[in-house]
Amino acid sequence: QVQLVESGGGLVQPGGSLRLSCETAGFAFHDFVIRWYRQAPGKEREFVAGVANPAFITDYAEYVKGRFTVSRDEAKRAAYLQMDNMKPEDTAVYYCNARLREFFGREYDYWGQGTQVTVSS
Repeated sequence: QVQLVESGGGLVQPGGSLRLSCETAGFAFHDFVIRWYRQAPGKEREFVAGVANPAFITDYAEYVKGRFTVSRDEAKRAAYLQMDNMKPEDTAVYYCNARLREFFGREYDYWGQGTQVTVSS
């Protein structure tokens, strides 16, 4: 059974740091691109960061470049989002996504349940 479980969310002050984890099971983790999305109250879901395999292939939303770092651990079948210099506008539910598009094949798209991140003083 496919599982993606986010953790590490919580309350943090502006300028603080938080590290999110995405633990996975039930699929070929090494073949999937892992992406983090977030959805703030009253707003649409937006892309935050992504990491492929090999892990040096990364991508970040302009809003988080220089502040967030995405990574993955193949042995642990997990991905991470290190968030530094956090701002109130980072407040959102953060979701872990695993996606694979086979060459001229089907698409696999899995999501976690989300973890709440609140940046407030």
